[in-house]
Amino acid sequence: MNVKYLSQEALLAAGCFDLPSAISVVEKTLLAYEKNRILFPDKIVQIFDEQLQSRINCLPATLLDEKVCGMKWISVFPGNPKLFGLRNQSAVILLSSLETGFPIVFMEGTLCSNIRTAAIGSCAAKYLARKDSQVIGFIGAGEMARMHLVGMKAVLPNLKVCKVASRTEKTENEFVAQMSPLYPDIKFIPCHSNYEYAARESDVIITAISGQEPILRGAWCKKGAFYCHVAGWEDDDETVLKADKIVCDCWEIVKHRTQTLSRLYKIGRLKDSNIHADLIDIIMGRKPGRESDDEFNYFNSVGLSYIDIALAYDMFKKAEDKAVVLPFQEESIFAHKLIPTDKPGTFKL
Repeated sequence: MNVKYLSQEALLAAGCFDLPSAISVVEKTLLAYEKNRILFPDKIVQIFDEQLQSRINCLPATLLDEKVCGMKWISVFPGNPKLFGLRNQSAVILLSSLETGFPIVFMEGTLCSNIRTAAIGSCAAKYLARKDSQVIGFIGAGEMARMHLVGMKAVLPNLKVCKVASRTEKTENEFVAQMSPLYPDIKFIPCHSNYEYAARESDVIITAISGQEPILRGAWCKKGAFYCHVAGWEDDDETVLKADKIVCDCWEIVKHRTQTLSRLYKIGRLKDSNIHADLIDIIMGRKPGRESDDEFNYFNSVGLSYIDIALAYDMFKKAEDKAVVLPFQEESIFAHKLIPTDKPGTFKL
């Protein structure tokens, strides 16, 4: 038995870095889940540092129509950049066949995970942001922020100004150096760690940070803005309470996590009735998206691993011919001829 392996470089070479395609997969997969064509068990979370929320998660899901079961194994260690000079997140994905149960592919998962996060936020912006949005403001300048710029530009082509604020000017300058050649029609403005400047007067506000602190203030968010909350605890209570519409990828999951919405729900300042919709409700037309230019709309994505698995399978189909085939098992254990008869409890190839 062999197993196929896909590195990030193989996925990129196969054209899998495609946010418009990923946004389409997000919508298609949300609809499939709505039709009960996806199995989505609870994830397993192991938290090793309560303050930093350093954790490793195991997230399974099954695509019934595609006959594929998958698992994303993802670590989030917010202290990595400062302590080790490493990014804060890493992931791998395993896909298995529902026909044989055997593994189909083992693949690098950070690309898929980051694309999924940006794609679902961008999908929400498609319905909740002003179509004429021109200014986007980032708090956070890492890979997740950069991925969101790609996704947001795909659904909001009128974006003309990008403000970016980070803890250090170095990371802001790196953001500008990497992204400005991709978007020569956008004016990039480093904000010199001034989070308020990045948020004020921005039509789209995105917090993409690895910490756990309310760095975005509701007072900075103008009428008509769209706010995309990417990770955990990133904004103050006022940001939530001033929102005209609060939309989640899945409120029933969000309410039990550690996001700002979750914290307010647990202390009774936010109720189920305050949530306008899940994103699928808007996609299917059960609830309206943006209804006026003055709405301040708030989107919270907790992350739905069945979308990761759907994206991973879509990537695998695109990149299969670039996969490395690795031997997994040549024969069953006792079929090997190298088990010594004088020492049956030992075995050496």
